[in-house]
Amino acid sequence: MPRPYIFKMKLFSRYTPLQISIHLYAWSALIWIAIELLTSSFSINPIQELEQRTGRHAITLLVLSLLCTPLNIIFKWKEPLKRRRTLGLYAFMYVFIHVLIFVNFDYGLAWSLIVQTVFEKPYILVGFITFLLLIPLAITSFDIWKIRLGKNWKRLHRIIYLIAPLAVLHYVWSKKGDILTLSGDIVRPLIYGLVLAIFLIIRIPAVKRWFASLPTGRLIQNPKKNPTPESD
Repeated sequence: MPRPYIFKMKLFSRYTPLQISIHLYAWSALIWIAIELLTSSFSINPIQELEQRTGRHAITLLVLSLLCTPLNIIFKWKEPLKRRRTLGLYAFMYVFIHVLIFVNFDYGLAWSLIVQTVFEKPYILVGFITFLLLIPLAITSFDIWKIRLGKNWKRLHRIIYLIAPLAVLHYVWSKKGDILTLSGDIVRPLIYGLVLAIFLIIRIPAVKRWFASLPTGRLIQNPKKNPTPESD
């Protein structure tokens, strides 16, 4: 039996296609940045480009983590519920890199200037608050904290419903443009906001029950098993 085939068999026996896709996508931004740096094809403003790319990838991963529950609600697909933590931790990793680039490369660890900038520019203040709120979620995302915190663990992690809109607000506010005329660079952040709003609306109990009642809710799951979906 060819070695590549054996490797593929072992890979898929240990990781699901969804797991592999998540890991590949999560690392794709850093890999692409490294390739562009090595080939000297990076932007003429590398610090700004690094901030924008890492920030955008962080929001994408954060929004994808919030997609997991709607996928379970609509299609009764349970696996995404197991991947929320991975997506959330990857999102925090990129947020941390985003902040590190800002304080180190952009401002050279000049803390007095950084504090002044944070309070002078509202979108940076919102971004900083978002980062601070993410820290306890990242630290307590592991199973041991579920046991230690008990019911408080779920209460704590519901802060994500505040964090995600703040992250999108930070993104929208950082772009130049007019929301009313949809001019400038404002369209992409607004799309993120719309997608996020849809994902959060699906979590409303009445909407959740309506989706759960649809026959399409069993497209992925075997109807005979009919497991109880995990809550978010």
